[in-house]
Amino acid sequence: MTVLADRPTVSGRTRVSHPGPGRRLRPLVRSGLDHLLMGTVTLLFASPILYMFIGSLKPDDQVLDGLSGFVPRDLSLDNYADVFATFDDPSTGFFLNFFGTSVIVTGVVVLGGLVVNSMAAYALARLRWRGRDAVLILVLALLVLPFEAIAVPLFYLLNDFRNTMAVQSVPLIANAFSIFLFYSFFLKLPKEIEEAGRLDGAGPWRIFVRIIVPMSKPVFATVAILSFLTQWGMFLWPVLMVSDPSVRPLPLAISVYQGQPPFAWGDIMAFGVMMVLPMLLVFLVFQRWFVRSVASTGLKG
Repeated sequence: MTVLADRPTVSGRTRVSHPGPGRRLRPLVRSGLDHLLMGTVTLLFASPILYMFIGSLKPDDQVLDGLSGFVPRDLSLDNYADVFATFDDPSTGFFLNFFGTSVIVTGVVVLGGLVVNSMAAYALARLRWRGRDAVLILVLALLVLPFEAIAVPLFYLLNDFRNTMAVQSVPLIANAFSIFLFYSFFLKLPKEIEEAGRLDGAGPWRIFVRIIVPMSKPVFATVAILSFLTQWGMFLWPVLMVSDPSVRPLPLAISVYQGQPPFAWGDIMAFGVMMVLPMLLVFLVFQRWFVRSVASTGLKG
């Protein structure tokens, strides 16, 4: 039992004071309120996803029923089968083609971005060369420039390459925000390790590959997650550059599908679930690295 204080008595002996019932209950009450608040906020943010999952298993006339839409009844996988049956013709495209396009384009952007942006950030953070400060200022300035501001110039620049996977991925590999994340992380790595590598005869490239990259797994995971989430849900760029159903990514395909009456809301929910599920799986797999990188790069609010 916890001892609060040892107070001397008149006779010279010490008297042990014990916490009262009220003091023992306060931490429990505070912890319970914290858990209740966090659970409520979590449920609030997760409710749209839960609504979509349940709606994807219900008939169309029961999907948009307000709060009763959360009640699981008359569940089946018919909506998922309808999605595959709807997209089974070259004129409409095939769902597996949509999914494959999103996987390939997102994979190119994520993997290419990890290589290109990490190398650029390493050059800015650890190497000394003329014009480095000017390039760093340019990268920081690009952080406040939204993609919408350069989408139209890019459209006219790459108009001859429309309806290809390359035009959906290659222009989006380099990313100022990813460079900034890598740059912030690399600055905090101890320079003594690089100096030891140079004493062993290693050059900048070998130091980067053999020393920097293995020490930077958290920031690589964070950039991978953020790049995946951004690219997997990319809509504006495919709208401008893709008209061929055979190379439509999932966001563009579901936009075309849900805009065509009659509206089969159960099928739309099923399409949405198959689009969102990979994003949730990727985050669950890499969430530990994501949290570690957020703490180490000082991005915490």
